[in-house]
Amino acid sequence: MHEEIMIAGFGGQGVLSMGLLLAHAGMIEKKHVSWIPSYGPEMRGGTANCLVALADEPISSPLFSEPSSLIVLNRPSLEKFEQDLVPGGLLIMNSSLIDIEPKRRDIKVFKASANTLARERLGSEKVGNMILLGAYLAHTGVVRENSVTQALLKVLPEHRHNLIPLNRQALEIGHELVGTSPRCEKTHT
Repeated sequence: MHEEIMIAGFGGQGVLSMGLLLAHAGMIEKKHVSWIPSYGPEMRGGTANCLVALADEPISSPLFSEPSSLIVLNRPSLEKFEQDLVPGGLLIMNSSLIDIEPKRRDIKVFKASANTLARERLGSEKVGNMILLGAYLAHTGVVRENSVTQALLKVLPEHRHNLIPLNRQALEIGHELVGTSPRCEKTHT
């Protein structure tokens, strides 16, 4: 197994945290991991993305230009990074903030209104990113949800550990959206 993931969105959407959670979950499962964050100088509200590699074997380079999976949380990220995804790759997109369709037809696409679902079902849009992460995990199985929950203990500051149950619920919602069907091209509002 060798998975290369790019996660992209605005600063403040939890883009870097999602990547860090995947990396820590990979370490918990004794996988080889790399995590490279990138963000604009303005941080909150500016652009943010990260590259995460998870593998059973040593990772030769933490940098890659063609991810096997792309998780985008906003329209500018879709427009900027869609062309980088490998043919046959997986695109997970937040249709709450992306009002256009992907241009490519050679990729698998999963859309979820993450912000809307997070607000309506959990009372907080701040965990929309975790809904997308749950959907990604359900599609790929690259790490277990339980490992991501354990990673929350390491990634979240101790004074935010009270938010772990909310994050766990968001992961479960993302997983439920995917269901047992391996097919993509699903839209959830």
